[in-house]
Amino acid sequence: MKTRKLSRKRRRATIVTAAAASVVAGAALLPNWSAGAASVADPAVDASTKATFQRLADAVFTDRTDALVDNGKSKQGKSKASRFSGDVRLSSTQSRDENSALSQLRGRKSRLASLGEKYSSANTTVSLDRTQVKGRHATVAVTETTTLTYKKVRGNEPKTTGFQAHHELTFKADREGDWQLTDVRDTDDGVAVNQVASPQVAKPAVKSDAGPPEATRSAITTPAPAKAKNLSAAGYDYKAMAAYAAKYWNKYNSAYPDFNGQGAGGDCTNFVSQTLKAGGWKHVPGYTNDFHKWFGTADIQSDSFVGVNEFSWFALSSKRVTSLANVYQMDVGDVLQMDFNKDGSKDHSMIVTYRSPQGVPYVTYHSTNTYNRSVASIIASYPNAAYYAYRT
Repeated sequence: MKTRKLSRKRRRATIVTAAAASVVAGAALLPNWSAGAASVADPAVDASTKATFQRLADAVFTDRTDALVDNGKSKQGKSKASRFSGDVRLSSTQSRDENSALSQLRGRKSRLASLGEKYSSANTTVSLDRTQVKGRHATVAVTETTTLTYKKVRGNEPKTTGFQAHHELTFKADREGDWQLTDVRDTDDGVAVNQVASPQVAKPAVKSDAGPPEATRSAITTPAPAKAKNLSAAGYDYKAMAAYAAKYWNKYNSAYPDFNGQGAGGDCTNFVSQTLKAGGWKHVPGYTNDFHKWFGTADIQSDSFVGVNEFSWFALSSKRVTSLANVYQMDVGDVLQMDFNKDGSKDHSMIVTYRSPQGVPYVTYHSTNTYNRSVASIIASYPNAAYYAYRT
């Protein structure tokens, strides 16, 4: 009995020793996750996986839009994006980022309500533009199209506001080959109503002489002092401006170049200039870098036609505009510019396409393509920006 027990111990020791030797001999063949090696081959991205990428992107931006809606679905319960699991899902870090984004947007909704604006419903759809896969990384480009319906707080708001935005999503495959969304980046230079990241800031303009005019900052308080606009006295067709903006807010006139996505600044001022030209602004030909000149065609554009600051210099020096004391004094055809970080260099241009009887202007712009967004919504999103309003 004693001898049999000893034999078993020896056999057990032999097995353990052999296993240990096998581990040592085969160590180079085993996956070492602490070193970052993969346990499976790089996963393929087939049509089904791409479709799931698209559905998750749609869920992310639908959640963000719903956070702005009165009694929106994202207020209670799990968000749409958080319900994804398995092969394609949010990473833990991105899940926290999305929760933070939704919290920011609910705060924006509260600020909007205090300014007299609410949304009763919304619709967001996301289309998949491009998927690039390299190893265990996938970059997905999408276009978001969102429409928000104004809740009739005052009874004379436009029916809807809408925008198109472009985004780049980064997915990474984990060691099981499942894809996790790790980053969401806005690729437009402008501002969307459900955007939470800071917009890109345009580079300071190069002044072509020592004395370009400085615009006067406009107040954002309500009610604003009366400043009625004579829609016929200046000889411009403001209805034509509004009609042009309505036609081309989400598509681009081929008679002009498209600067969207070409660095900070984008297509916003180019679009405003086209709209003003449609309403009667005339070319002032000359050198492209002379801010006293203003012209734009398919082949050549002055800096003042496409540049935020240069436009302001031309418009003021030519007396085609005057500064308004308050943004709520704006009417159809007037221009609004913003300096996001208050560094003295303006970053974004918009044009007014509607004014409610209660005195709320609504702006339309490119980068991000947006139609009839209220000034109250802009201010609620960027309360710390500097604003410059121009009467045209």
